[in-house]
Amino acid sequence: MTDLHTGGCHCGRLRYRFDAPLRDIAHCHCSICRRSSGGLLVTWISVPGARFAWTAGEPGTYASSPTCTRYFCRDCGAQLALHTALAPDTLDVTIGTLDDANQAPADRHIWVGTRLPWLHLDPHLPDEQEEQL
Repeated sequence: MTDLHTGGCHCGRLRYRFDAPLRDIAHCHCSICRRSSGGLLVTWISVPGARFAWTAGEPGTYASSPTCTRYFCRDCGAQLALHTALAPDTLDVTIGTLDDANQAPADRHIWVGTRLPWLHLDPHLPDEQEEQL
């Protein structure tokens, strides 16, 4: 299996690629991810920043917290990536925007202290109260 992966936003104006294994994948339950995505959680993969590239379009950005910058499509609104100053050499990419997301199952839950109490997803995965970087 190749380590080259591609993805993009809903409307197709933003495209990306990264060359890294599909590991370090987490379901994030923080309230910021919920509010910024409109979903119940966001599933992220952390990849080395040097191995990630935008191949089409230029994303919009905004600071969702003092340490995080989110990247999104200005046209369709899809959230594609996040950079945190807490892990400056990595970029988190939303699994849902991968062209072949079925190859990227999560391996843990993070920020479970803010998980919606009625949401039961992948109960066999380990929980982290915050994210262990």
